[in-house]
Amino acid sequence: MIILILNSGSSSVKYQLWNTKKGGVQAKGLVSRIGIDKPLLEHSAGEKKYEHSPSDKIDHNQAVKLALDALVHPDYGVMKRIDEIEAIGHRVVHGGEAFAESAIIDSAVVDAIRKCIPLAPLHNPPNLIGIEACTAILPKTPQVAVFDTAFHQTMPEVAYTYALPYEYYEKYKVRRYGFHGTSHYYVAYRAAEILGKPIEKLKIITAHLGNGASITAVSEGKSVDTSMGLTPLEGLVMGTRCGDIDPAIVMFIMELESKSAKDLDNLMNKKSGLLGISGTTNDLRDVIKASETGNKRAKLALDVYTYRIRKYVGAYAAAMGGLDAVVFTAGVGENSSIIRKMILDKLEFMGIKIDDSKNKRAVGKEMDISTSDASVRTLVIPTNEELVIAMETERLVK
Repeated sequence: MIILILNSGSSSVKYQLWNTKKGGVQAKGLVSRIGIDKPLLEHSAGEKKYEHSPSDKIDHNQAVKLALDALVHPDYGVMKRIDEIEAIGHRVVHGGEAFAESAIIDSAVVDAIRKCIPLAPLHNPPNLIGIEACTAILPKTPQVAVFDTAFHQTMPEVAYTYALPYEYYEKYKVRRYGFHGTSHYYVAYRAAEILGKPIEKLKIITAHLGNGASITAVSEGKSVDTSMGLTPLEGLVMGTRCGDIDPAIVMFIMELESKSAKDLDNLMNKKSGLLGISGTTNDLRDVIKASETGNKRAKLALDVYTYRIRKYVGAYAAAMGGLDAVVFTAGVGENSSIIRKMILDKLEFMGIKIDDSKNKRAVGKEMDISTSDASVRTLVIPTNEELVIAMETERLVK
């Protein structure tokens, strides 16, 4: 099946064209700077590369059209006609409690995604715009929504309930939802394959570490707890997000500096995390370099970042009553041997032991980096969210 996979953000559209009968990705690209000056299309199909910068500002409809035009380009494309696309799979960030799995998009699904906008005001609106743009251009092509939150809908009440007056859950569905679900699902199930054991018999901790980061406890193939909450702000220290803090800090700073709720939301989401502590950058590679040259705040940022993850590993092992494997994925998890080693330091008592030489070689590739005598396996698995979206889209459309 020929499937267009779309990830529509506020100012960009990422896309991939999959052919499930011919081995996966046929072409991919990014349309960036939507709604602002100097928009740019970057497209690749194998060895063929193509860039195009429209002279005027573009909207999401035009961005999707640019992507489709690239896919049928006589020199750089991989199709003759856009109606060769048999289905479209969309990444949708928040499905709330309405979706415990992916869904074929119809008016009811669109309405449900729209109702979740208050829970994901930065993500769901552009996701909807991408769906609407595809509907306008390819009205007869079936579309599927794959939700970041769906995998975590198996969490028990004890894990997703906040200790607030219960009426706020009843009225506004204030609860833990979790994100990066597609990634956590993929690497957990791939880990079971690598270990050669049924996932129903495994207890796995998956760590999706990128600029945004979350960690999930997967017991018997189901998400039973995860670090992100109502929004992606809760949990681990991230590139620019603070993660877990005392909620009273919000009111404390608002009063001392006469800041609004919007100011604090911006501060916690865009000015905190690695950037906030180091004072210079949210890029972990640069933080590591600065730390190595003696920058004390960069060193502190690294220590806080890895300490928080280590605490979650211990907590989730306790929550599941045991642990069989830890999985690292996403940009940092897949590529940084330094961060993996710092996180797992002091966890040998749990049976987690890594081979330093294997750890250093595991850069962007699938590998078991455990020592031979480790009772808990440590795996590096590159995530493949697009594969999951393609599989889910094909399954539902068929």
